[in-house]
Amino acid sequence: MTRLARYISIYAALWKNSVTREMIFKTNFVLWIVVELLWFGLQLCFVGVVYMHTEAIGTWTKWQVVMLIGAAHFIQEIFQAFFLINCANLSELVRTGKLDFLLLLPVNTRFVVSLRQVDLGSFVNAATAVVVMGYAAHQMQLSLTLGQIFGFLVLCAVGILIHYSLMFMLATISFWTVRAQGIVWAYYNLFQVARLPDEAFRGMLKITFTFAIPMLLVANVPVRFILDTLRWPNLLLLLAVGAACWAVSSLVWHVSIRRYTSASS
Repeated sequence: MTRLARYISIYAALWKNSVTREMIFKTNFVLWIVVELLWFGLQLCFVGVVYMHTEAIGTWTKWQVVMLIGAAHFIQEIFQAFFLINCANLSELVRTGKLDFLLLLPVNTRFVVSLRQVDLGSFVNAATAVVVMGYAAHQMQLSLTLGQIFGFLVLCAVGILIHYSLMFMLATISFWTVRAQGIVWAYYNLFQVARLPDEAFRGMLKITFTFAIPMLLVANVPVRFILDTLRWPNLLLLLAVGAACWAVSSLVWHVSIRRYTSASS
């Protein structure tokens, strides 16, 4: 408990630094929120255009897809709030040697590397996604129980863990190549696949985005849980993939950190 309290106090200090940094650049803070909201709005408009020409994508109706897009956006924004900038900056820490200072700190290095900055604007955009999901649920006349909401949040957390683990593993490539931002941001662009219904994919594409790069699990499984259309194999697959991604990312991190020779070597 003492160790947990210590890490909570450390993380509180990191939050304080993030708030200070965001308030220094207020215009940038507001502009990024606006840009993300516009992008989210375009995604919803795209759904409206698609459903002008069809009544369903597989078994997915219009408002079910709206909820899916809202859930994918929610997961992406929470991931972005806590992890994105930190994963993207790992290669810069390696290149400049600033990782030396983090290794000297009397705390878990991965904890500091992964959580030292917080994107506060993403919480605003995540709240917008919650509003859209709530409106979609109202349109479908869903009566959600606390159990359903809790299960949805747990599955979203697993999805965030998958995103973080995969992107963190890609970021560790910088221990071999020095620069890895291009690979990290390429993975970030794949987030858009998570907004699509799983039934829109067939063959090798579906296999790839289910097992190799599990984007179709990240948002589809939580939403299917809410809609009560989830099959147990898919639920177990999401949990298994989440655990596997975390375990592999931990192994890769330990191997990578042993390779690091510091900036002065």
